[in-house]
Amino acid sequence: MFDKFHEECGVFGIFGHSEAAALTALGLHALQHRGQEAAGIVSHDGRQFYTHRALGLVGDNFNSADVIGRLKGFSALGHNRYSTSGEPMLRNVQPLFAEFSFGGFSVAHNGNLTNAYTLRQALIQRGSIFQSTSDTEVIIHLIATSKANTVEDRLTDALSQIQGAYSLVVMTKEGVIGVRDPLGVRPLVLGKVGDAYVLASETCALDIIGATYVRDIDAGEMIVISEEGLRSLHPFPPLKKRLCIFEYVYFARPDSQVETKNVYEARKRIGMVLAKENPAAADVIVPVPDSGVPAAIGYSQASGIPFELGIIRNHYVGRTFIEPTDQVRHLGVKLKHNANEQALRGKRVVLVDDSIVRGTTSKKIVAMVREAGATEVHMRIASPPTTHSCYYGVDTPERDKLLAAQHTVEEMARLIDVDSLGFISIDGLYQAMGETHRDSVTPQYCDACFSGDYPIPLTDRDSGTNQFQKDLFNGGYAEV
Repeated sequence: MFDKFHEECGVFGIFGHSEAAALTALGLHALQHRGQEAAGIVSHDGRQFYTHRALGLVGDNFNSADVIGRLKGFSALGHNRYSTSGEPMLRNVQPLFAEFSFGGFSVAHNGNLTNAYTLRQALIQRGSIFQSTSDTEVIIHLIATSKANTVEDRLTDALSQIQGAYSLVVMTKEGVIGVRDPLGVRPLVLGKVGDAYVLASETCALDIIGATYVRDIDAGEMIVISEEGLRSLHPFPPLKKRLCIFEYVYFARPDSQVETKNVYEARKRIGMVLAKENPAAADVIVPVPDSGVPAAIGYSQASGIPFELGIIRNHYVGRTFIEPTDQVRHLGVKLKHNANEQALRGKRVVLVDDSIVRGTTSKKIVAMVREAGATEVHMRIASPPTTHSCYYGVDTPERDKLLAAQHTVEEMARLIDVDSLGFISIDGLYQAMGETHRDSVTPQYCDACFSGDYPIPLTDRDSGTNQFQKDLFNGGYAEV
């Protein structure tokens, strides 16, 4: 596996447009970086719901007028999936759909519920029958068993029982609803194209359809969009926002704006602070593409050391094939990255990357740069050491697989074979975000993967059931 956190998921919803499904497909194209396992769209034409869900990329599944033409209606809901909960199989592909007494209900979810297994077991005991292994289905069953009257009240009732991070987009026959968790860990924005309102994980999905960015959905806010217009509800007690800071480091697209901050500029500032905190005597600054590029530009500007594309990325790599031998497996990194020897030979090189997770790919990239003739290789990381797993919607290894959780920086440098290794400090990362420092009492962001400070209870993990996915398949079925 490549040495990166796997992306989360992307959500998109639109109400009041004659080409709702087509615009949703375009929005999902823009959000493809947030999940590549599967994609789905549900639409509604005022009479019934239509759906198309499939494993694979958006462009492979929503690439014809025939498919889009079958998704009729003036409202639509879309989802790109990377599984953080539930196996990559068709029954887990979102948006999920259910028929209630009040009509059809579809939901797309970015995030992860930290008490999903606990709730699931209680619901099963009460008679609920689950069709997927996704934590998102828990929301549907909580709505089904709610005694509240309106859809908004049922949804509020369900979410009040949930712990975790989430941005949800929901569609009913009346309209589209967007909800963000009370801490705002996962992003969600509101836009407008013509008279139609749009909800999306990032502003880049607004740009692709020519929509205007209106604002970010507030932490704990519920936006209800219908023929009557737009209503803003705040059904949860106000809390201090804790947006995932890794959105700025890696997850969001560089051209997106997250909480009014341009991601590209934020990453350049991170690189500038990184250069001040971890200088290096070198001849060239080289990014590990693509996510390391903006930070490397900032490092170059702050240090005065020239920037070069010393590593070239192949953008047309799908899933790595099953490597039959150790020799071929060792070459796998070159499917994605290759050294630009002309820019590296005889040079003291600073490699800039966004993070180190397992360290496996970092070690291979360093070896590749040395083989290309670099005389020294220094590595600088645009995030603090990743010492803890994420339970809020990002697929990360268990803590004993995280290199920084098991080794000092000096030990890590020896393991990946660099002449020096430096990480931005956690206060430095906050400074790049415009803060003076990290507030240790109530941090301004969720930074649990660096600090171990989890702002939302980890009920399933702490009760010993965080491996519940293994249990779900005992006696279950497999799609083949």
